[in-house]
Amino acid sequence: MVIPVAAPLKAALDATPKRGPIIVISTTGRPWTPEGFRAQFAVARKKAGIAGLTFNDLRGTAVTRLALVGCTEPEIATITGHSLRDVRSILDAHYLHRDVELARRAITKAEEITSYAPYVCGS
Repeated sequence: MVIPVAAPLKAALDATPKRGPIIVISTTGRPWTPEGFRAQFAVARKKAGIAGLTFNDLRGTAVTRLALVGCTEPEIATITGHSLRDVRSILDAHYLHRDVELARRAITKAEEITSYAPYVCGS
C-alpha cells in the first residue's frame, strides 16, 4: 500500500536508517506478525501511559481528523484502508456528532451564506 505522508513524517522517515523496503519491522528485520505488532503496540501504549485503546482506535481517530480538515470520505478511505461504508459508520457512530469545532464551522458557514442572501421567516 502506498500512502503519501505529510512533510514532518517524511522528514523523520528520510532521517531514519533504512533496513529494507518495509518500514515497520521487528528486531529480526522481518515484517511484524499481527501478534507481534499487537504486543509492541501494547508496550508503546503502556510506555505512553495510555490505557484502553487499540491500534484500530488510532485509525478511527485518523478518520475523524481527516474529516475535520475537509477530506472527503473517499480520500479518508484511501488513507486509512477502510471501506467507504466503514468511514461513514465511524463518522456517524462515534465522532462527528460530538465535535464542537465541526458545529462551530457549520454555524459560521450558515452565517456567511445568510449575510449574502438573508432569508425572511414567515414571508
